Amino acid sequence: MQKLITLFVFFIVSLFMHTGIAQAQTASDWAATDNSRLRLISQVEAVGTTPQITLGLHFQINDHWKIYWRSPGDAGFPPSVEIAGSNNVERAEIKWPLPERFSILGFETLGYTEETVLPLVVTLKNPGKATHIKAAVSYLACAEVCIPYDAVLDITLPSGDASPSTEAHLINRYQVQVPTAGPAMGLSLQDVQFKADGEKSDAGTLMITATSNAPFVEPDVFIEGSEMLAFGAPEVSISTDGALALMEIRVEGLTFLKKPFTDIPLTLTLSDSSRSAEFVGAEAAPATADMLALAEKLPQDYTNEGPSILVMLGLALLGGVILNLMPCVLPVLSIKLLGVVSHGGGHTRTVRLNFLASSAGIISSFIALAVVLITLKSAGIAIGWGIQFQHPWFLVAMAMVVTLFACNLWGFFEVHLPEAVAEIGAQETHVHGLGGHFMTGVFATLLATPCSAPFLGTAVGFALARGTSEILMIFAALGVGLALPYLLVAAYPKFATKMPKPGRWMVILRRVLGFALAGTGAWLVAILAVQVSDIAAIFIGTIMVTVAAMLYIHKRLHRRYGKLDWIAVAILAVFAFSVPDTVGNTPDTETVKLDGVWQTFDEREIQTLVKNNRVIFVDVTAKWCITCQVNKALVLSQGEVYVRLNGPDVIAMQADWTKPSEIISRYLASFGRYGIPFNAVYGPGAPNGIALPELLSQDIVLEALDKAANKAQQQM
Repeated sequence: MQKLITLFVFFIVSLFMHTGIAQAQTASDWAATDNSRLRLISQVEAVGTTPQITLGLHFQINDHWKIYWRSPGDAGFPPSVEIAGSNNVERAEIKWPLPERFSILGFETLGYTEETVLPLVVTLKNPGKATHIKAAVSYLACAEVCIPYDAVLDITLPSGDASPSTEAHLINRYQVQVPTAGPAMGLSLQDVQFKADGEKSDAGTLMITATSNAPFVEPDVFIEGSEMLAFGAPEVSISTDGALALMEIRVEGLTFLKKPFTDIPLTLTLSDSSRSAEFVGAEAAPATADMLALAEKLPQDYTNEGPSILVMLGLALLGGVILNLMPCVLPVLSIKLLGVVSHGGGHTRTVRLNFLASSAGIISSFIALAVVLITLKSAGIAIGWGIQFQHPWFLVAMAMVVTLFACNLWGFFEVHLPEAVAEIGAQETHVHGLGGHFMTGVFATLLATPCSAPFLGTAVGFALARGTSEILMIFAALGVGLALPYLLVAAYPKFATKMPKPGRWMVILRRVLGFALAGTGAWLVAILAVQVSDIAAIFIGTIMVTVAAMLYIHKRLHRRYGKLDWIAVAILAVFAFSVPDTVGNTPDTETVKLDGVWQTFDEREIQTLVKNNRVIFVDVTAKWCITCQVNKALVLSQGEVYVRLNGPDVIAMQADWTKPSEIISRYLASFGRYGIPFNAVYGPGAPNGIALPELLSQDIVLEALDKAANKAQQQM
C-alpha cells in the first residue's frame, strides 16, 4: 500500500513539474516623481492573434494630489500618450474610467486620486507578431500647485497565446469603470433641455432627465461640450420609485459661443454608483413648460428615501428560510436529515448543543462571506451572489470536501476531536463533537450559494449596492433564515430525541445519503469540465476516487500505516488545486450551449430591437445554477412559453455566467441584482426592461411578454 501511494504521488508530481511554463515580463519599470509614479502594464503575456491588445497606464498618486480626466473641468489637462518609436503598433487609445468630482472655491474639476489605471487599447499593424510598445506619457499632477511630468515607458510582448498576465486583474478593475455607449447598464437619457437666465445672459441652466430600470442611488452627470463653457455640479432630484432623476446644471460662458447653446453637440456621461453610460452628440432643446413644472414639483413632492433597512432585513430572513427549499440545497438536506435521525433516544442537552453549533456554522459562514464581499467591493472587483462557483479552485475544494463527507457517511473514517470536547458533543454520529456540527453548517452555506430564492435576490441586491453595515446585517439575517430549521430543533429538541434509536437502519441510511453526496461531487466535476476542460475534470474525478479508495483500504487494513495515508490524501488534495491551471484550459467562450431558440446576449442590440418594436427575453444562466436549470426545464423549455420564445415576435437572448464576466455582472447590477437566476423582458411597452422573479411560471413569463409588447403600457 505504501509503495503504491508513493508511486502515485511521484507520477502526479512529475506530471505537474513538466507542465509548468515561464512567465513573461508584463510591466515596465516605474517612472517616479516626488508626488506620483507611473508604469506601463500589460493585460496579456503575449500578443495572441487578435488585432488589439490592452495595456494600462498605472498611476500611484500621493495623498492630496490628483491627475485629470479627459475633460478636466475648470482647470488642468489630461494625460496623453505618444507611441513614436514603437514597433508593430498602428495606434493607441486611452480609455477613461469614471472620474471623481472635485469642488474647490467654486471651481469644478474632474480626475483621479490615490491609484488608477487608464486602459490603453493598442491596435497592431501585424496581429500575432512580437510587439514593442514605447509610450511617451505627459500628465499634470496637482495639489496646491500643479506640476507637469513626462515619462517614457516600454514593454515588449512576444508572439504566442494571449493568456492573462499577473496585472490583468488590476487592468480589469478599472476597465469595467469605463462608461459604455448608452443606453446601457439600465441607464437611459430621457430629455435634455436648456433655459438661459436672460436673452443675452452669460449663464443658464441645463436640465437633464434620465431613467433607470433599478432605483437611482447616487446619480451624477459629466458634461463635455465647447471649451468655452463651464459646467457646474448637478443638483439632483429623484422620483419616489427611484426610476426618474432630474439633474440641473449651471452653464457659464454663453457669450463666448458663436452659435446658440442649443446647437452645441454635447457628450453626457451619466453615472449612478458603479453604473455608467455615455451619450455622444446630445443636443439641448429649449426648455418646455412641462420640464419647468417638473423642476418645480419634483424636489418637493418626490424624494427617494429608498427601501427601509428593516423591510430588507425581513426579506433577507424570509429569503434565507425559502433557501432551505431551493434545489441547490437538496444535497445538504441529507446531512440535515441524518442530524435529526441520529439523535433518536439521545439526550435533550446534546441535541440542543449540536443543532446550535450547526446554526452557528451557518450564520458565521454568512458573516464571513459578507466580509469577503466587502473586501472585494472595496478593491473595485465585481461582486455577486454565488460568484465563487465561477472559480475552478472553489469547485475543486468543494469536490474534495464532498468526497470526504461521503466517505465519512460510508464509515471509511471518523473524525475524533480531543476527548474533553468530544464528551460535550453527540457520540451517536461519526462526526464527533460540536466542531463537526459547526462544519456541517459551513458546508450547508457553501452549497446554498449558487441558488437565489424569492426575496433573497432583492435583499442581496440592496445590501451589495450599499455600505459595510448593510451588507453585514443583510447577510446575518440570511444566515438566520437558512439556520432556522436547526434553531427550531434546538428550541424543541424532543423532535429529534423521539426518533427511533440508531440501529441497522441508520447504517443503510448513511450509505444512501453518502451516495447522494457523491452525486453532488459528480455535479461539481461536471461544472469543472465546462469551466476548464474534460481532461481537468477526469484528473479531479480520478483524485476523488483515489482518495475514497485509500480511505477505504485504510479502514480495511485497520489503520496499519497510521498517519501515512492521511499525508498522502493531503498531498493529493494539494495537487488537485493545481489541475485547473496546468491541465488544458478551454478557450474563454460560451459554456452554456445555445439551442435554436436562443441568441447570444448583446445588451447594446436590445435598444435597437426595442425601437423596431421587437420583444426581447433575456435569460442569465450558468451551469452551476441549479435553479436556472429548473426554470429552463419546467418553464422556458415547454408549454406556451417555449412556443412564444421560439416564435417570430420574440427574440430570446441568453447570457452565460458560468465563468466570470464583467459585462454580465454590470448588467445584473443595472437591475440592482447580484445573483442568478435572472430574467428580464424588453419591448415597446417596457424599454427599460421588466425584471422577473427568481422562480418562473408560465403565467409570470407570458404576462411579462404581453406587457412588454403593448406600447400603451409603457410607463412615462
